[in-house]
Amino acid sequence: MEDALARGRMHHAWMITGPKGVGKATLAWRLARRMLGAQASGPEPLSADPADPACRRIEALSSSDLLLIRRPYNDKTGKLKSEIPVEETRRAPDFFSKSPGEGGWRVCIIDSADELNTNSANALLKTLEEPPRKGLLVLIVNAPGRLLPTIRSRCRTLALRPPPVEATTRWLTDVHGVDADDAARASALANGAPGRALVLAASGAAALKDVIDAALGPLPDIDPAAARKLADGAARKDGEGVRRTLMDFLISYTHDRARSEALAGPGGADAWIEAGDQLTRLASDTETLYLDPRQSIHYALSLVRAAAANR
Repeated sequence: MEDALARGRMHHAWMITGPKGVGKATLAWRLARRMLGAQASGPEPLSADPADPACRRIEALSSSDLLLIRRPYNDKTGKLKSEIPVEETRRAPDFFSKSPGEGGWRVCIIDSADELNTNSANALLKTLEEPPRKGLLVLIVNAPGRLLPTIRSRCRTLALRPPPVEATTRWLTDVHGVDADDAARASALANGAPGRALVLAASGAAALKDVIDAALGPLPDIDPAAARKLADGAARKDGEGVRRTLMDFLISYTHDRARSEALAGPGGADAWIEAGDQLTRLASDTETLYLDPRQSIHYALSLVRAAAANR
């Protein structure tokens, strides 16, 4: 990205992929600051001085050359909608049709693009098919497979990967002063993703790792006492964070098992791939359809158990 910016050969659309908490949004906003006029500051790629006027405008979302597309709030529920509706992505063509307010580039960030529904994805595709002059689309993507192949093919992809769990553990202890044991559990629960690990350590959710390990320890069986403890924690009034953390971990767990089984030989990964897909749908349905959280956790664990039994 830094090289493309320096050479004046910036691609009109970038897709930044990787697991949650690995820094995709941080990178997208770094790129936006530089594209919209912030001066380089420091040796790091795409660095910029936070006091730069362009950075201040972007921080306040007051730049006329920046458009942020994300899930809007549902006024009835007081929560974010489950998808990005077509009305949101239809703002992009109008945004790019206008002349830049600062005379340079216009940047549209979509966070995250795998939350587009079918209609909004098709509306975005029209913008990608006719890229605007000095217009940049930055798609933050957690699960690229959910995007239309025609969208993926029109973007330049930058895949971010988390550092090793041990490196994230050291970062939590050295930079943020997190207790060593808590840092190790948070890093393992986040699969090394620094942003997620920091949130987990700060919220105390890292203690979940011990209970999850106890639940999954006897696979293909599930420890019933640990499973009940996880389900009860998710069902508490303040258990939304527990539920999301557990679902994210189980999805990552199935992906890791699928990867290791695929490397071991043909056929072994199929059950884990199917379990991961079902868990992803379950996590979404639990949030949008208000499913019973206790039953959702028990069902999620049963999917993992079934995948292990079909190995």
